[in-house]
Amino acid sequence: MIVADSDVLIDALRGREPVKTRIAQELEKSALATTSVSVFELLSGARTAAAEKKVRQLLDAVSILPLDETASELAAEVRKKLEAKGSSIGMADYLIAGICLSRSAILLTRNKNHFERVPDLVLGEL
Repeated sequence: MIVADSDVLIDALRGREPVKTRIAQELEKSALATTSVSVFELLSGARTAAAEKKVRQLLDAVSILPLDETASELAAEVRKKLEAKGSSIGMADYLIAGICLSRSAILLTRNKNHFERVPDLVLGEL
């Protein structure tokens, strides 16, 4: 399963390549998901009705993965490990990582600086 991070979905909405093409390919295969955390980020960032409509149309085309108990526990483990090393990545990124780890999903993100720090998290290429 391919999970798109907020930054990737924003790029796709703005028509930025190569992200736009990659997202379109994954949508054609019905293989694209995002997280409930990214839903929050996207909707809270949509400042106009038109922007929110575009976001909702994209979200209607993908699976939304929830932050369930297993994902929450994995996110907490990641946070403890990284913060013990002085290498925090931020609350939203911990939660996204936990969701991806709980489903053995591949994360598409431009934020490799943060997510490369997460043990066992597989990052996809754009």
